[in-house]
Amino acid sequence: MAQYYGYDNNPGGFFQRLFGNMPVVTRNIFMINVLMFLATLINQSFMIETFSVFYPKSPFFRFWQPVTYLFMHGNFWHIFVNMWCLLMFGTALERAIGTKKYLIFYFVTGLGALLVHFLVQDIQAHHFLADGANMQKYYALLGTPTLGASGAIFGIQIGYAMLYPNALWTLVFPPITLKAKWFVLIFMAIELFTGITGTMDGIAHFAHLGGALFGFLLIFWWKKKGTLWQR
Repeated sequence: MAQYYGYDNNPGGFFQRLFGNMPVVTRNIFMINVLMFLATLINQSFMIETFSVFYPKSPFFRFWQPVTYLFMHGNFWHIFVNMWCLLMFGTALERAIGTKKYLIFYFVTGLGALLVHFLVQDIQAHHFLADGANMQKYYALLGTPTLGASGAIFGIQIGYAMLYPNALWTLVFPPITLKAKWFVLIFMAIELFTGITGTMDGIAHFAHLGGALFGFLLIFWWKKKGTLWQR
């Protein structure tokens, strides 16, 4: 990568200083997410209906949504947390395994998260249809969009923890420092508990777990084949 020497009179200096040290895939994922979020602020109903993903039997489902949902976010804190994790862990992971593998990893974990989410939705749909009293919940399921990079982000966190299990992570609040492998296990346990119990309804907990699962399997497979570090 060419080095950049910034000067205040260089019109491109600010953006090059901001993005110049960021690996190419992480940088582009970040920028697409930000642009999609800005577009959502301008026309939320159109963006969510068009680019979020709906249950495949929903009349709102479109074939491109399983990809575009990964770049959609509902509010500032949603995109802030995901992009912060992307920059913190995605940057390190992309530099470790290379651009091509990281690109594959990101979409495999994102699509894997959605696959698990669809399976859970399918179970719910069959349950609602079996009980006529739950038809209102079935129609609500058909009209509920899923959006966000969180599934892929959970995959990235798992991938990072598998490569750097003893790296120290510190939460802002509460200010707890633990090794990456323990943080990941705690996060997964929380997601599993909240998903099963229905706590924090409106969050696709099983999609998060699906992204983590596919991230784990992909890193494990690359390690087993001995190709993880091949560029």
